[in-house]
Amino acid sequence: MYLTAEKKKDFFKTYGKSESDTGSTEGQIALFTYRIAHLTDHLKTNKKDFSTQRALLKLVGKRRSLLDYLKNRDIERYRAIIKSLNLRR
Repeated sequence: MYLTAEKKKDFFKTYGKSESDTGSTEGQIALFTYRIAHLTDHLKTNKKDFSTQRALLKLVGKRRSLLDYLKNRDIERYRAIIKSLNLRR
């Protein structure tokens, strides 16, 4: 399995407030970013996997809405997560 419980805890410890705080916006954005990268790699080899393509689009939308929420609430936290995850070029 590509995403283990230890890896999730690591994401929330690194980007969230603590490893048990799974509701933090930054932790969820980091987790979605990891999942998006995994699904993108999968779709490069399996071009006709349309259910995965739909799931990828839904994840991108969820991440976008969380980023918009964070941008409206606290612009400094938004800029920090964008910089740490390299989401902008």
